[in-house]
Amino acid sequence: MVSSGSALPWVTRQLCPYAHVNALSQANRAAQGLDNAGAEHVAGAMTSALVGGPDIIERMFEPMGSSLVDTFSGVDDAGVVALIGVGAVEENAAGARRLAAMGELYARRAPADDTERTCWAIDGHENVVAEIGAELRISRGRARGQLRYAIHLREKLPALMGVFLTGVIDMRMVITIINRVELITDAELMGRLDAVLARWAPKWMRLSGPKLVERIDWCVERFDPAGRRVPGVRPEDRYVEIWPTDAGLADMEAQLRATDAVALKQRLDALADTVCPHDPRTTEQRRADALGALAAGLSELRCECDSPDCTAAQRPTGAPVVIHVLAEQPTIDGAGTTPGYLPGYRPLPAQVVADLAQTARLKPLAIPDPSTPPEPGYRPSAALAAFIRARDLSCRFPGCDAPAEVCDIDHTVPWPIGPTHPSNLKLYFEPIRG
Repeated sequence: MVSSGSALPWVTRQLCPYAHVNALSQANRAAQGLDNAGAEHVAGAMTSALVGGPDIIERMFEPMGSSLVDTFSGVDDAGVVALIGVGAVEENAAGARRLAAMGELYARRAPADDTERTCWAIDGHENVVAEIGAELRISRGRARGQLRYAIHLREKLPALMGVFLTGVIDMRMVITIINRVELITDAELMGRLDAVLARWAPKWMRLSGPKLVERIDWCVERFDPAGRRVPGVRPEDRYVEIWPTDAGLADMEAQLRATDAVALKQRLDALADTVCPHDPRTTEQRRADALGALAAGLSELRCECDSPDCTAAQRPTGAPVVIHVLAEQPTIDGAGTTPGYLPGYRPLPAQVVADLAQTARLKPLAIPDPSTPPEPGYRPSAALAAFIRARDLSCRFPGCDAPAEVCDIDHTVPWPIGPTHPSNLKLYFEPIRG
């Protein structure tokens, strides 16, 4: 129900849960393919679906006096799962409306063209912070932080705000984007980047925090390399420090080139896998011992299982170390500015890619035409498999960061009903797939 004392109506559920689920699901699917021009239209449609009219207002839960169990009476398991999704969309959209109201209040209380603000005893920004804190019953520090997000969305990311109002992205996504783009000052570049982020943000919802930062930083690097947040270090600040600790151990700290770090990690993992399955050490312990083996010039670890039948000491070390860097041809040639991508280590500046290309083995990546007919068998060809791994980069299961090299290529619609075609193939890490 709608309380006459509320500034905004509560989104409620009372009569037909499935009608509301379907309305939001359709708006959600529409927003997945959202472009910048359609953001405002979809936002309006979603808002209508959320708040409805006076006769269609629904309630997610019954009033406090009713049993929570009765709320789900007659709703099957699929309906309960759908309500979880609907609740998330409603929560996201409500958060967006809250920030939109904060931005509007700020625009009214602290207009940039107010010539008298130098005479104020307290400026408009702090005045708005005080009002928000009082209304939400939160500290001034928390109110100031929320107002910061509201101002960024209103002034620098209006297209992203349109998507946020639909509920298909959440506050985590919005905060991450704001924190990664706030150094950009060029309004034109910011507008172009805003349109790109608004288009891709709904598709990035499944990504973990580190993967999401990688995608955003790549976009920022492409539009404004000077606007990307980087640690306060420079390439020449590399170092390795080792100092003794207790119990015959030592601590090590290092700062390396990203490419060297990837190569070292892969080499340690390969050495750690040269022992038999009965080795009592943990993976972390074997990787630490592998570093010592590298320092001694060894190519394998001695297994510590104490079995007289163990032949681990004679096993080969495995395939040579390979580092995959994805880049466009102009960047490789030294003529482009689009950054490259080193999986797990975010964007690589174009100049770094060009330098690597002078000594690296280059392998062109064929991008299949969408109209190309499916391949005949279950297993994709080498060229198609290479494209799928370069396209997906990691496991496609939401939240799984397993890199492409340890994932299997699976069919979305099982073969042979589903074709062996790029549109029906994806990467899954074996524990997830199985």
